[in-house]
Order: sequence, then C-alpha cells, then structure tokens
Amino acid sequence: MTPEQEASYVNSQTACALIRMEGMKAENEFRQQQGLTIAYDEAAFLAVIEEYGIHHNAVVSMFRSC
Repeated sequence: MTPEQEASYVNSQTACALIRMEGMKAENEFRQQQGLTIAYDEAAFLAVIEEYGIHHNAVVSMFRSC
C-alpha cells in the first residue's frame, strides 16, 4: 500500500472501532440504568483496539514499512 492508502486504512479501522466502542458505551449505560452490572469493562475496550489493529505499535510499524 502507498502511505496514503495506509493512512486511509488506519482511519477507516479507527472509525469502525469508535462505532463499536460507542455501542459498548451505550450498552453499559443502558445496563446501569436498569440496575445491572456493566457488560464491558476496561479490558473489553482495550481489546477493540487490538482487534482492529490500531494500537500504537501496529500503526507505527505500518508506516515504517513504507
């Protein structure tokens, strides 16, 4: 991929991760309002970053390969 394509890929993965996390936050809020325990803890949110490959080292290594 070109550097521009890699940047677009990272941006799209970031958007997907943010959408997923917003859903997770909404579910947590809904469950709290119902008096239930939250569905997603900090580890679950950090796992999304890993799942979409947008953690610091992944992004830096992608751009270093250009």
